[in-house]
Formats: sequence, C-alpha cells, structure tokens
Amino acid sequence: MSNESLNSFLVKQTGVDREELIDETSLEGDLSVYGDDAVELIVAFGKEFHVDVSNFMAADYFSAEGDPVLPAIINFFTGKNEKKVKHLKLKHLQRAIIAGRLDEDIIHF
Repeated sequence: MSNESLNSFLVKQTGVDREELIDETSLEGDLSVYGDDAVELIVAFGKEFHVDVSNFMAADYFSAEGDPVLPAIINFFTGKNEKKVKHLKLKHLQRAIIAGRLDEDIIHF
C-alpha cells in the first residue's frame, strides 16, 4: 500500500490539501481532527486499509469536542493541569498499514 493511498484517504476524509501531508503531520495538531470526528476517521482508516484498530486508545491521542474555554477556567481555579494528548502522525498510520494493526507498539516502534 503506497503513501499515496493514505494521502488520498486523508484528503477525502479531512479536506486538507495534499501538499500539507508529510510523515510528521499530526492528525490533531496539523489537520484539526479531534473528538467524534477522530474516532470516525480511525474506524474508517481501519476498514479502508484492513488495520485492526481495536486496541487503539483514541482518548490518549485526540481531544474531546466542545468548548475548551470552560474546562480551562475550571482547571485554572482547581489547580488541575489540562490533559495533554499524544501525537498521532501520518508515519504512525503508515506503520499501522504495514503491520495490520494500530496500537502503542506500532506507534512507538
């Protein structure tokens, strides 16, 4: 499976320009994919490329949908830190296609 197939899939799913897609492109940080849209994209990715995504923990890699201001204010007054998400990049999806699965072992290979 070529990188071009993955790029075409991401262009179709996100509407991003193909020129923006490089190995280090982050799905959330660069393509603004988060929340339910991120989960839908990962499920569609699994189906399209025959990748097992059942062990992928989306909540670790994507922020929830909604207004970020109120939680930030609450965290400020309660002294809690905002949860930092990990970065899922195109290179991780490329590895997942080769391995047939998307999980922590593939991402941190």
